[in-house]
Amino acid sequence: MSVHKDVKKITTNTLQKLKNNGEKISMITAYDFSFARIFDEAGIDVILVGDSASNVMAGHETTLPITLDQIIYHASSVIRGVNRSLVVVDLPFGSYQSNSKEALASAIRIMKETGAHAVKLEGGEEVLESIKRIVAAGVPVMGHLGLTPQSIYKFGTYTVRAREETEAEKLKKDARLLQDSGCFAMVLEKIPATLAKEVSEMVVIPTIGIGAGKYCDGQVLVMHDMLGINTEFKPRFLRKYLNLHPLITGAVQHYIKDVKSNDFPNESEQY
Repeated sequence: MSVHKDVKKITTNTLQKLKNNGEKISMITAYDFSFARIFDEAGIDVILVGDSASNVMAGHETTLPITLDQIIYHASSVIRGVNRSLVVVDLPFGSYQSNSKEALASAIRIMKETGAHAVKLEGGEEVLESIKRIVAAGVPVMGHLGLTPQSIYKFGTYTVRAREETEAEKLKKDARLLQDSGCFAMVLEKIPATLAKEVSEMVVIPTIGIGAGKYCDGQVLVMHDMLGINTEFKPRFLRKYLNLHPLITGAVQHYIKDVKSNDFPNESEQY
C-alpha cells in the first residue's frame, strides 16, 4: 500500500513513513496563494517557502536580503492555499545564526503568524544550539547541508560542495548531528551523488536533494526554475518540466496586439 495515496494530510511523520517504505518525497517551492493551491491540489508532498523568494520574487542577487517579516508574508499567503501538503518555511539569514534565543523567537513568529508546519535552517555544528532550542519548543526543524546559499560570501561561489574528503567528512558528521539534535529531515544541496547516497543510508531521517543525485529520499526544485519562468538559471541538476517564459511572453504580446487593434474586448466581452 502506497503511503502517499493513503494520506489526507502530510506530516513530518508521513515523510518518515515514506522513507521507511522506500517511497520518494516530492518537494517544490511556492511563495503565494495561487501557486500553492495548484501544487497542493496536484499532490505535492512538501511545499517550501524558500528564502529563494529573495531571488525569484524580489530580484535580489542572493538570498541574504529577505527579512523575517517578508518570509512571514509569503508563508501566510502559501498556507491559505494548502489543504494537504506539509509547509516548511526558511528562517532567513540573520534570524537564527547569532544566538539560539533569537532563533527560537524567529521560529515562533513564523509558526504563530503564518500557520506553517515546520522551519528550515542552514548549517551543521554551528547551529546545533538553535536547532535544539527550536525543537524543544515543539517546532519541527528541517536541516540543510552542502551548498548553503546564505553563506555564499564565505564560499565565494555556487560550485559543488564537499568534493574534498575533509569537507565530505564534516558533512557526514554534521548530518549525524542534525539527526541527533532532533531534525525531522534535511536538504542536501549540490554535493556529489555518492556522498548523498552515503548520508541518506547513514541517517534514519529523510534527505531531500537538490543537485545531489538520485539516491536522496526526495527531491526539491524551485518552481520558477522547473516551470521555465526563469531563463538565466541553467544548472546541470535542473530539469525543466515546462517552458513558460516564451508562452507567457506570447500571450502578453497577443493581448497587447488585440488591445491596440481594438479587437479586445469584442461585443460578447462587454456589458
